Formats: sequence, C-alpha cells, structure tokens
Amino acid sequence: SDYPVQDFMWQAMNAFYFWQADVAELSDDRYDVEESYAELLSSEEDPANFFYKICNQHINIVGEDAAIDRFSFLSEDYRDLVQGLAGVSKSDGVEFGLGVYGTDEVFGFVRYIVPGSDADGKDIKRGDIFTGINGTDLTLTNYIDILFGDLDTYTMNFATLADNTITPNGRELSLTKEEGLNENPILISKVIESGGIKIGYLLYNSFVATYDDQLNDVFGDFKAAGVNELILDFRYNGGGRVSSAVQIASSVYGTNTNELLLKARYNNKIQSTFESGDGETNFVANTTGNSPINALDLTRVYVIGTASTASASELVINGLEPYVDVVQVGTTTRGKNEFSITFVDDRENNYFYDQEREASINPDNQWAIQPLLGRNENADGFSDYTTGLVPDHEQAEDVANLGTLGDPNEPLLALTLNVISNGTGKSSFEPVYPIELLSSSSVMKSTNEMMLMDGLITPETFSKSSNK
Repeated sequence: SDYPVQDFMWQAMNAFYFWQADVAELSDDRYDVEESYAELLSSEEDPANFFYKICNQHINIVGEDAAIDRFSFLSEDYRDLVQGLAGVSKSDGVEFGLGVYGTDEVFGFVRYIVPGSDADGKDIKRGDIFTGINGTDLTLTNYIDILFGDLDTYTMNFATLADNTITPNGRELSLTKEEGLNENPILISKVIESGGIKIGYLLYNSFVATYDDQLNDVFGDFKAAGVNELILDFRYNGGGRVSSAVQIASSVYGTNTNELLLKARYNNKIQSTFESGDGETNFVANTTGNSPINALDLTRVYVIGTASTASASELVINGLEPYVDVVQVGTTTRGKNEFSITFVDDRENNYFYDQEREASINPDNQWAIQPLLGRNENADGFSDYTTGLVPDHEQAEDVANLGTLGDPNEPLLALTLNVISNGTGKSSFEPVYPIELLSSSSVMKSTNEMMLMDGLITPETFSKSSNK
C-alpha cells in the first residue's frame, strides 16, 4: 500500500512481460515472500527507475549495444499516452531528422510539415536545415535537452549545405508547440501513371486507428482507379496499432479470412495456457468500424523504408511476405519485432487500459506502462528481424536533395517507379549527402517504434495466466 505504482507495475510485468522468466525481480518467488516483495517495491522511490529495473537489460540502463529490451516505456499520466496513440500531441508541426557533422555538431533537416500546425504556412519546408535553437548550437551533448525539453516557443536557427559543408546562414524562425495537434497519418495518397502503368502511392506515417475508415477510402479510390501496382511509403512510419496494420495487409492481399497473417508468441506462462489457434490473427474482411475492406488483391507491393520504419510497419512487410512479392526500396528498417499493450492500475480488468473503464483506474496512480509482450511471427514462422529488414534496392535519403514528397522526381519514389517500369533498380539520384540518422522528432510520438496489439487481445485472453 505504500508503493501502489511499483506494485501495479510488478503485477502487470510478472503476468505479461515477454522476458518475465529471465528477470529475477519478476520471479513468482518474490511475490510469495512478503518481506522480499516489500523490499523489492521499496528499492526504488522513482517509479520510472523501478520499471526499468524490472525490465530485461533495458536500453535506458545498459545502453544500445547491450540492451535486450529496447522499446518498453511508460508515462506518468496515462492520458498523455492514450492521446498520442490517437494521433494527438503537443507539437509545432515540424517533423525532422537529425544527423551529425564535424566533430560533435548536430544538424536537423525538415522531413515534412504537419498540415494545420503552427509551422504550416510559415517560412519553413521540407529540406530546410537547422543547427541551433535560440542561438545555441546543437551538439551531441545538448541536443536532447534542447529539442525534446520543455521549450514551447523557440527560435530555430537555419543553415545552408553547400559543397558538403553545413554553414549557419543567419535565417531564423519563431515556432510554438501547441496542445492537441491532430496529425492525419495519411499525408499523401495519389495515383501516378508511369509507362502506361497506374500506380497507387500512399505516404502513411503512423498506424492510428482513428483514421482507419479514411485509410479504407484511400484503397477504395485506388481500386476505382484500377491501379496495377502499389507503393506503400513507410519511410517515416514508426508503427502504431496492429489492427490498422492488419487492415492495410488485407487491403493489399485480400480479405482471405481463412489465411494466417500473424501469430503472437508470448512469455512461457501465457503460452502454456494457450490452446490451438490462440494468438493467431488472419486477414480480415472488415475494418474495426465494421466497414467492408477495399482490397486490391495484389501479388506484388513496393514498400519504401528507412531506419525510421519500425514495428507495425515492419509487421506489414513481414506478414505479407509469404503471400505477396514485397519489394523494399530505401535502407534497412529499424528491427522492432516485439509488440506491446497499454497497462494501467485497473486490477479488475487485468490491468488492461479500456477507455470505457477510466473511472475504474486507481485515482492515486495515473501511471501507464507499455511493456513488450511478445513477438509476431508470419505464416512461415519467421520473426527474427531484430537487425532490420534489408531492402532489395538500397538508397539513402539525401540531405542535399530530399525532393518533394509524392513528386515522381523525389529520389526514393523515382527509384521505386524505375524498378516498377523496368526492374533494373538503376537511379540517377546518387546521394550527395546521404543521411546517417542520429534521431528524429518522431521519438516524441507515442506510436513511435510501437506494435500496439489493442483490439487483438483482451483481458479475458489472459485470465488463466494472470492470477495474483
């Protein structure tokens, strides 16, 4: 009772965490001995530190190279997490990537501007480069605090790239982060005609269930236009809800509800309670809103990916592989092959977050945790892509020539169109300043690097394995 947050975290992690058997602190024995359990809960006053302590070599503790758990995270207020998963955030609308130049200097480059944001309509666009905030140069030491800290209004200091040299140019722009920014993940959808071929092009930036019906309409438009080929541009898509990924996969391949798309593998405690067919998800015929899915019934799909392509995006690629010729263009993806779910302090609901049960969440504990629950295999039983999914046609984005998203001349899209037209994979766009990504603005999104299993698993699924 003295440590309700830590108690909630331990209970959920002991029942559901993928590596529960590998973490001594999560052993059932710790709970069975009252003094030992109390000592464990009181070992960390900070709930965040406690959470990372009971993870399996979490990246926040052991670093990237030694980490086993790279993606479990938490939020002090579950409402912030839930809003983020619905595509709502506090943002100025500038989506950017970060790279390193010189010895330890950091530069940013604008990927795109979110429509309807503070930045929308201001003098800032894709391809712009910045090296400072409020007159302070970005470095490896300070960029996290400056870019991802508490600044709501700030001045961005721009720079110019010429002859492979980044130089401040004196241009400045004031920007303000605003609460409640809704970002539609469907940034661009269009039909491109090239060489007599009708090609559907979708730039989709996160798997957000709120927009599933609109996403289905996009595929309806593609179907009505009679597209012969499809390009899914996931270059900036860090993941999100698996139910939306299942919908996209079904829109590509077809509503073959008797065919397996993915099979979830959980920890030993949960897996041992499963019967035949448990944890399996087939292709679907309807959206989560029960609208018939507009399916293209394709035998081939082209996917543009980068190091920012993660989780639910990779699930679509891996899940379609046994059925469809998936042609990847770009660079190797992130390699996030685990899924998670949102847990809150609602003991009667097995700690699963349910919007309709918010009144049942412990009022003295508003924390939410997003631990890794397992891995999804495709129909061939493959899930081992921790090092990422390697492209068939490799080309990095070029800071010197990012191009215009959706324009057939944009380098990665141009390469993909070239592959579609003649299969050579040749491109005249050889990168001048190829991007080696340090980080990006997407790290602040709740959907980033997430494979959220909401809608596919329920508290009742685990009633036999959650017994404390």
